This record gives sequence, C-alpha cells and structure tokens, in this order.
Amino acid sequence: MGVMRFEIHPPEPSQSWSDWPLGYISGVDGRIFATRVERDGNSLICKRSQNDSGKFSVPWPVPGFGRPVITTASLLEREQPYLLPLELARGKLSDLRDQAAAWELNRMAIPDAYKSVQQEAFRHFAKASSSQANPAAASEMANHAIRLAFEATEILMGAYTIQRMTSIRKTSRHAPGLLGCLLNKQTATPAGQQIIRDCFDTAGVTFDWKSIEASEGQYDWTEVDQLVQFCSEQRKIIRGGPLVQLGENGLPDWLTPWKNDVLNLPSFVCDFVDTVIGRYAGLIRIWEVSAAGNIGGALGLSEEHRLALVARTLEAAIKKDADSQFFIRIEQPWGEYQREGRHRLSPFQFVDAIIRSCLGLTGVSLDLNIGYAPNGCYARDLLSISRLIDVWSLLGIQLHVNLACPSSMAHDDQADPRMQVNADWKGPWSPELQADWFEEVVPLLLAKPAVTGVFLQHFSDAIPHRYPHAGALTASGSSKPLLDAFRRQRGGHTMG
Repeated sequence: MGVMRFEIHPPEPSQSWSDWPLGYISGVDGRIFATRVERDGNSLICKRSQNDSGKFSVPWPVPGFGRPVITTASLLEREQPYLLPLELARGKLSDLRDQAAAWELNRMAIPDAYKSVQQEAFRHFAKASSSQANPAAASEMANHAIRLAFEATEILMGAYTIQRMTSIRKTSRHAPGLLGCLLNKQTATPAGQQIIRDCFDTAGVTFDWKSIEASEGQYDWTEVDQLVQFCSEQRKIIRGGPLVQLGENGLPDWLTPWKNDVLNLPSFVCDFVDTVIGRYAGLIRIWEVSAAGNIGGALGLSEEHRLALVARTLEAAIKKDADSQFFIRIEQPWGEYQREGRHRLSPFQFVDAIIRSCLGLTGVSLDLNIGYAPNGCYARDLLSISRLIDVWSLLGIQLHVNLACPSSMAHDDQADPRMQVNADWKGPWSPELQADWFEEVVPLLLAKPAVTGVFLQHFSDAIPHRYPHAGALTASGSSKPLLDAFRRQRGGHTMG
C-alpha cells in the first residue's frame, strides 16, 4: 500500500478545516486513485493501493477566493511528511507558470501586472521553502504565496479571455458558440418569454422519461410538446435531452424487473430513444442521448453495463436520424468521484471508449456544477476550468458546457434534498457573487475553440429542480443578475 504524509501548521487554525476528507491522489496522467485520507492532529495521511509518485488535490482555504481545489506537484512517497501549504504553493505556481509560458509561445500578450504578482508569489514561496525548519513560519509564507498565485491567475485568465474574444469577434461573423438554458414550464410566463428572447439563442428541452412514460407504453407528451412549440415560435435552436438519465433514480420504476437482463433492458431503452427522436424529427436537431453514464446509480447498473447501454442508445439515435447532432452528458468531468474506488474508467476514458466503439458521436456535454455535494464539482479557479476544457478538447469533438452555481447558502425547498450547497466562492454565495462567477466563466468557455455551446442548468427556482438556487429566476419569479452575463455575450458579439 502506498502512503503519502503531510503536515499542517499551525495546528490550531487547521482544526476548522473540514474539507480534508475530500482529498485524493492522482497520477501524472491525471488518473485519480482510490484514496483514503486520515487525520491525526496536524498530520494528514493519504493511503492508496499504488506506491508510485502522485499529486495530492484538496480543497484549501484561500483568503478572498473561498476553498478551491489546489493540486501539489508530483511527489515521491517518503517517510518524512511534506509540509502541505508549501507543496500546494509549489503545485499552484508550477501550473500557473507553465500555462503562462505556453500561451506566450502562442503569441499571447502577457500583462505586466501578472508578471509582478506572480514574481511576488514566487518570492514568498522561495522564503517558505528555505524556512522549513520553522514549519509555522514556512506555512504562513506559503499560504501568502498561494493567495498571490490566485491573484495572478485572475489577471492571466482575464487577459486570455479578452484577447481570445477580441480575435474571435474580429475574424468571425458568427457567435463563438450557442448560449442556452434548460427550460421548464415557468418559461411560458411573459417575464420568462422576454428573458429567453433577450439572453439565449438556444433552448434546452428536458425529456424526463419517468414523467413521460410513468407506466410502460403509456406516454404523456403534454409538457414537452408545449415547450417545443414555444421554442419554435420564438425561433430558437432546440437541444433535446438527456433522453436516458443513468444517474440515481433516473430511469422509470417499471424497468426495475429488467435491470439484470442484458438483452431486454437495452431494447426498452433504445425503443424510447427511437420513439422520441422519431416524434420530434425536423424540430430538434441537437440531442443529448444519455447523461451520467460515467457515474451511474440508476438500477444499480455496473460500469460495463452502463458503457454498453450508452453505446447502444447512441447507435439507435444515429440510426433513427443520421442528420442530427448527438451528444452524451458527463457529470463531474474532473473525476473526483473516482477517489471512492467504485469506478474503473475516468470520465475521459469513458467517452473515449464510446468514440472508439461508435463513430457517430458529435460531442460531449460537460456538467460544471460548482459548489454542490454530492455529485457536484468542488470549487475550482478559472485556470483549472481552462485546463479541463483543454484536456477534453483532445478528443477532437464538440464540447457543450452546462453551468450551475448557487445564489444563496440557504436551504432550497424545491431542490433535490440530496444536493447541498457545500462551498463558497470568494465569500458566501449570493446573487451578486453568482453573477460574478458567470461573468468570468461564460466568456472563458466561449473563448475555447472546442466549446460550441454554454447552457444554464435550469430556468427557475420556483418548481422542483436538482441544484439549489441555480436558476435564472428566484422562487418568487424575479430575475437574477446572472442573466446579464448571457445578455452581454449576445450583445457583445452583435456589436463586434
């Protein structure tokens, strides 16, 4: 068994740090190992089955930036414990400087402000590294280096986004990507219709199989038909799906007797996919065929069974309408769930296997649900999001990104009771902070060549939904400031 040890100083403030159980070790290739994290006072002990060198990732408190995940550089196992803040500072500065150097080689203008703050961060890191005989002092300087590194990251990422978007608007007559929102029946209100017209060019229509076919063979298309008709009247591009939700409680209850039947279960699922696509052929040309296949939970299906089911449903969809675009949705695209040891494939490997077995996949739809647990994403900075998109771009297919983050830390009566707001971002979540997050993330995503669509996860907090306080409208029906991020992106391209 491999063991990696860290120390945290001073011990007293570290007692309030509650995120340590979420840590995990990953390999140089990014694969996350099943990791068990234990704590003894100010010592952190990470255990895994492999004893190769690895990187330790953990949410870490950074003043002014919340508790984002930070990753160390690659570390060898050794008896002497590493000083955790120092190694987190080393890893963060290494990632930051590598990215700046890569962009500079591609003729990006690196701001002087970035260079100044980054150099100051490195000076504090150097002092911390040479002061390890006094762990408390070294930790204080390392934490200061981390905070400065995050400040430098914001400057660098802001410059990247501005330069990329300026280039796109000068060289292209078209918008850099679709801007969409997953709709619900609140869209039919006058206020909802105006928001859709002003902020989005694409509408996502969800097909909840459990509601559409609650009993085998008995379909209720009423709500879906109304939404599709509304989108058509508004002349919006429609993205339909997911058709098959493979997450927990995602499939109709009447399928339970067939969960171990490897022949009949795919037949039922493919029949539903065939029925939906046939019914809306010509109206919907972009489809999310399945969702959460990489995580699972529905009917207790094994990873191998889910992989085969995703491939079968994709083949059925392509066979029904070869002219449409077909995506599969991936939850937790960083793969944090792998630390629990219940999954063999990383999210990237899961999609790569689908591409190798079925040549008709148009793209992958990534869920970035920041600030939620379980089955949400840990808080990340813009550099981590940028690098994630760059990795997924290696597949050579289109990327859609579905966004959600909360506008409040309070309980949400209409949200999935299993989902909780578990982290802040630059402070406790609020409508203003939620809007700031979208203002930074939406243009960054649209600046990426592989990203062809950015979607808001749901429209209104007034009806049952999965993620607390993530809608464009509050439960009382008033609009949230986050809509300005989408409105500005549409208007900005028109003016450019």
